[in-house]
Amino acid sequence: MAADNERSKLEDAARAGWLYYIAGNTQDEIAKKLKVSRATAQRLVSLCLSERLITFKLEHPIAACMELAARLTEKFSLRLCEVVPTDAVSPNAVTGVANRAAALLESTLRAEKPAIVAIGTGRTMRAAVEQVPPMDCPNHQLVSLVGNISPDGSASFFDTLARLADLTKARHYPVPLPVFLASDAERQQVLKIAPVSRVRELAEKADLRLVGIGQLDQDAQVYRDGFVTRDQLLEMLRLGAVGEVTAWAIDAEGRVINGGTNKRLTSMPLPIPAKNLTVAAALGASKVVPIRAALAGRIVNGLITDEATAQALLKS
Repeated sequence: MAADNERSKLEDAARAGWLYYIAGNTQDEIAKKLKVSRATAQRLVSLCLSERLITFKLEHPIAACMELAARLTEKFSLRLCEVVPTDAVSPNAVTGVANRAAALLESTLRAEKPAIVAIGTGRTMRAAVEQVPPMDCPNHQLVSLVGNISPDGSASFFDTLARLADLTKARHYPVPLPVFLASDAERQQVLKIAPVSRVRELAEKADLRLVGIGQLDQDAQVYRDGFVTRDQLLEMLRLGAVGEVTAWAIDAEGRVINGGTNKRLTSMPLPIPAKNLTVAAALGASKVVPIRAALAGRIVNGLITDEATAQALLKS
């Protein structure tokens, strides 16, 4: 019984430490989320430090998260799975997921063996890259999976490649194209350009692919950000699209839609089933269906998500 109480206290301390040092909550916010007094929250944060559960990152594995990760790994035959605590007040906050995605990038880029890292775009990817510490990685190569030009011709605000290259000094290879072209014929012509072909060949050899997953519904991010029109979005929905991975629209079974905006897309092809490590970093109730689709279709073989999303994925 005493041992169980001790484990429970350490788990609470680990949660408090995660909320304070990684998610950036105040002690008052931690007290509300853990439903304890402010004094108790302060003691838990102190215990987390004194027990060395946290140094630069949280070292104590939260049991509930580990169990969820193990079940997801078994259900979807994953090569990598991490589950972080859900922020009860801000359930769509990407801080924790971005932190673990950043740790994956860092560990890959600190390895001595030269690696090719391919990365998608979006808010979660951008947040992850911002947490990567500066380092010198001249032997590694970074390649984008998505075009870096917005519909108005400007550089995409959520392009992550240039920022990661600034932080790591690694050679980087953007996709110097709009995300969508005017027609399939134009796309076929552009993809024959030598520099574009070379970038696509490099992406195909990537040792790690790190991507986000977006929902395709009336509130789809690609629509809100102006990459597709309402009519184009509705067409994809009629074709059965439920989500997108690097802007490739997929249906509920994880099949790439044959038609619609996919015919004009310049993103790197999706190897199906994923061969090398391909990790999606995504969370939230609106993402459950597209995440499940990407897992079922074996578009990704790795997942970084939060507790609430993991529980929803396991209910299916």
